[in-house]
Amino acid sequence: MNVEKDYIKLIFGLKLKQARTNKDLSLFGLAKITELSKSYLNEIEKGKKYPKTDKIILLAEKLEVSYDHMVSLKLDSNLAPIGEILKSGILKEIPLDIFGIQENDLIDIIANAPAKVNAFISTIIEIAQHYNLTRESFFLAALRSYQEAHNNYFEDLEQKVLDFSKAFHIDINTKISLEELMSVLTDEYGYTIKEIVFSEQEELGDLRSIYVPKSKTLLLSLGIDSQQKAFILAKEIAYNYLEITNRLYTFSWIKFENFDQVLNNFYASYFAGALLMPRKQLVEELNLFLLKTDPKPQEMIQLMERFNVSPESFYQRLTNILPKDFQLKNIFFLRMSHKIGSDKYQIKKELHITNQHEPHANEMNEHYCRRWVSVKTIKASLEQNRIHYLDAQISHYENSNNEYLVFSSATEDPFKKDYLRSISVGIMITPSMKKKFKFIDNPSLQRQTVGVTCETCAVKNCEVRASEPIHLQQKIRNENTDSVVQKYMEKYS
Repeated sequence: MNVEKDYIKLIFGLKLKQARTNKDLSLFGLAKITELSKSYLNEIEKGKKYPKTDKIILLAEKLEVSYDHMVSLKLDSNLAPIGEILKSGILKEIPLDIFGIQENDLIDIIANAPAKVNAFISTIIEIAQHYNLTRESFFLAALRSYQEAHNNYFEDLEQKVLDFSKAFHIDINTKISLEELMSVLTDEYGYTIKEIVFSEQEELGDLRSIYVPKSKTLLLSLGIDSQQKAFILAKEIAYNYLEITNRLYTFSWIKFENFDQVLNNFYASYFAGALLMPRKQLVEELNLFLLKTDPKPQEMIQLMERFNVSPESFYQRLTNILPKDFQLKNIFFLRMSHKIGSDKYQIKKELHITNQHEPHANEMNEHYCRRWVSVKTIKASLEQNRIHYLDAQISHYENSNNEYLVFSSATEDPFKKDYLRSISVGIMITPSMKKKFKFIDNPSLQRQTVGVTCETCAVKNCEVRASEPIHLQQKIRNENTDSVVQKYMEKYS
């Protein structure tokens, strides 16, 4: 799509349609007075065709507007925001194709209802500015929607891992060593791998790796553990085996230039997770774990340690496997961050493979429920000085009556000094889910009524509440006021 050319055609189409409607003319009426076909005029208004000079002169004359006005790229104030959106090329950045939408479909919508689209776009921009939504945040939100639409399971990538293991004679049923991963990169793809001290440069303190494409050099931070190193190496293999060139060069990422980089980063991460935690082996291990009637936290940690991965990678992999192989399609994933010494807990990453959205991130500086096991594991990790603290509970959400079995692991944040983070997976409790989890009714499994944020929570006498339910109270006041108003309306009707 030639954005500049299409922009000119679409702007002309918008102006033609506006001039026609200002004259209260239908397409049929305009066709009649200009002796141009209705279908031709329709194509112009949709931005698919641009008329020749003689046709523009004719249209301007019949619509009683100037030629200069028609060919100018300046839009009236009520349509100006749409012009800015189109000129900026944002249509090229919105990942329409992964949702099965063609760019022309969106252009048709804009052309058919420009004022309404203008209002909608302006609203989205205002919301984005209000919540400081960055370009990267927009891309990541689109990626989450893409993952959720596919239940976060991608058969083609699972098959690519199997194809890779066969081509390279790698036994993925055993723990892949760092040496084997390095050999693939150096011997097959010509990498040079160097370990350096990133922390000597303050700006590099949060990075774990840098890839230099010109020399095929992978720089690894000397301070990373074997799990992080394995994931980085597996991800580099993914970029090469999947022949991805539009990619990121640092881990963790600094910025995304376009949505393709976001998507490719996800594909490489998915491949790496599937390589380090092969589907068949993980399903077998999970089946054994689910047969236990009273599993202890250490047994879950031992299950993770059978794979050379971090807790986050393990929980992320669960969101691929549980929906596909266990038909558990109502799942959420959360990563929470906490600075030691503060009272703030922030959701930094979330995924909802479900039509439910509890719990969810909140951008209004509200306090997340302190009864969440995601928060409790962080607190317990601090109190007990554990490297990896794992716990589970059944969370009953007061607002929706939904119940989830939630597993949560708290560790030091590998990317931020003096920060802890918890990684959690919640599985909605249903009759079919109960049949798979033999320990779900074990009395040792704690049950807790929870909310989403303290400010909206109706739980009474909460011993760990961080804020009064001010937003809930305001909502109740408004509802009570409305109820009284309705009575007066009935009385004096």
